[in-house]
Amino acid sequence: MQKFKFRNNPNPKVPQKKVWKKKEPTPPPPPPSSSCAPSSSYYSKKRTKKVWKKKEIPRNWLELPRDVTESILQRLGAVEILETAQKVCTLWRNICKEPSMWRDINMLNLYEWEDGQSDPLKMCHNAIDRSCGQLRGINIEYVANDELLNYIAQSSSQLRRLQLFDCYQITDEGLIEMAEKLPLLEELDITISSLSEETIEAVGRRCPHLKSFKWNHDEYRLRDIQCDDEAVAIAKNMPELRHLQLISNSLTNDGLQAILDNCPHLESLDLRKCFNVILSGDLGRRCARIKNLQLPNDSTNDCGFIVETSDNGSFEQDIPIWMLDIDDLSDDYECYYDSDFSYDDYYYRKYSEDWEFVG
Repeated sequence: MQKFKFRNNPNPKVPQKKVWKKKEPTPPPPPPSSSCAPSSSYYSKKRTKKVWKKKEIPRNWLELPRDVTESILQRLGAVEILETAQKVCTLWRNICKEPSMWRDINMLNLYEWEDGQSDPLKMCHNAIDRSCGQLRGINIEYVANDELLNYIAQSSSQLRRLQLFDCYQITDEGLIEMAEKLPLLEELDITISSLSEETIEAVGRRCPHLKSFKWNHDEYRLRDIQCDDEAVAIAKNMPELRHLQLISNSLTNDGLQAILDNCPHLESLDLRKCFNVILSGDLGRRCARIKNLQLPNDSTNDCGFIVETSDNGSFEQDIPIWMLDIDDLSDDYECYYDSDFSYDDYYYRKYSEDWEFVG
């Protein structure tokens, strides 16, 4: 009899246990190509796992907490709120009516609205009315007059800070009358005006809590003029000052000496463009003790109302001809009359390269 060999089961009498093994997946057929070898990039593309990303939904600003929205709107100027922000939606309009939004008012760039549909003075009145007597600080540019100052004083007896920039319509009498109604005033900034030292004296007497005083002039203060009237008025009437700024002032060393003698609490002193002051000797050492001191020749790039001018040549070259007295002109200028010659033509031809006429 023929014998059979059992290769898989050497002992056929003993049943062999079956072992199950996972079947290997059959690879897909290669893409049709001239070559029979499958491409590795083909398998890698097929095995790339899809990643699902949640679709971003645009933020709805109306869903922000009310206090957060109020904080954002407070960073806008009063003009932007009145003319734009409050017109966005009902929620923003209601927030913009709250008195807490108007404790500090910045009425800037009002000259841009002078010929527009909105009256700048009416906007100021509107902003003050919305404060409901809670006004603590106000900054007005260009349009302030005596009537507006009186309205502020009557509506806001708790005012602590007042800043007036380029407000030539304000008179000494108007600001003095306002100061009588603001005994709690702590900060006063008057930059570029036609006010005199009488205002300084009155404000110092009527506002005993005044801690910060800024009395700045524009760049066209002649260096040859020396006057200590304003410095003496500050020294005699503002002994509690901590911060004093006198940009482009005509004070001399004597006026500065009077301020240092009578204002012992000064922490900061700004003397930029005060070219009649020479800080040397004992006066220089006294000023050096002040924590924050800015010297006459320090840069004024951070002051929007000051334009840096070169010290080369005469100072007459740094100012327009119409601001000079005939005695201030140097020998380089010749005055003559010609019936057939227009002064405007002469001015335009001689100065058009350096100055721009603003009518």
